Amino acid sequence: MAKVYDALRRAEEERKRRSGDQSSTPVAAFEMEQATPPAPKSKRFWGRFRGERRAKEIQDSSTAVNKRRISLLQPDSYVAEQFRALRGRIDALSAQHPIRSVVVTSAFPGEGKTTAAVNLAAVTALSLGRRVLLVDCDLRKPKVHQALGLRPEAGLAEVLSGQSDLDDAIVKVDGVNLEVLAVRGRPPNPSELLGSDRMRELMEELSSRYDRIIVDSPAALGLPDAKCVSELCDGMVMVVRADETAQQDVQTVLEVLDRRRVLGLLLNGAKVSQGRYGYAS
Repeated sequence: MAKVYDALRRAEEERKRRSGDQSSTPVAAFEMEQATPPAPKSKRFWGRFRGERRAKEIQDSSTAVNKRRISLLQPDSYVAEQFRALRGRIDALSAQHPIRSVVVTSAFPGEGKTTAAVNLAAVTALSLGRRVLLVDCDLRKPKVHQALGLRPEAGLAEVLSGQSDLDDAIVKVDGVNLEVLAVRGRPPNPSELLGSDRMRELMEELSSRYDRIIVDSPAALGLPDAKCVSELCDGMVMVVRADETAQQDVQTVLEVLDRRRVLGLLLNGAKVSQGRYGYAS
């Protein structure tokens, strides 16, 4: 660590030498330093580093949240059009056999399933005369409420455990005809709740109320949660991240969750022209 500080000090001295700076300190600055001694160089350096890193984390977090709701923020964007195409595909398949509930999942976390679920629900809610509900079934790492800026007083876990009524847990999104059943508390037994008879009864009740239900499921591999949820839905959309999701993992998910339920695959993170994102069914 001392070598790093020495290198920083030598670089500063070299900069001053080249600029002709002889370290003449202004009187006002000198008096201020006497009143409040400056922090050691090491503390100032790491304090600035932590501040810059924290600012970057906040910026990255904000960017991620905006990406998850891009169809709401930029309804005319290329990405929004791709989700409209996905909506059209589901509607076409629904004409052959009824599809009221669609679960969105992925092999592992971080592949874009919440982004896909939120945006698919958003563009589906734009359809005239259609009641749409977005359900966050990821009781371990929920993100739907963050993406939509919601602060639910109750959520899925409270409804399933009998602590809250369904009507009290459903929240309407401002500015769009979309309702959300988010996650408020994280229960200690998510798999048991999602696989319970109460969950099955809940999905049946929601199917009688809404024209289309979009479900954000947990990642499929490593946990039984996604299988519990997928068995309660009419169809499934699997999100695959370009250059990251292994083909073997995709095949495993399709076998575990029953490939007959698959409505399509959504390719996330694929660069098209001008840095756009691609979609493949």
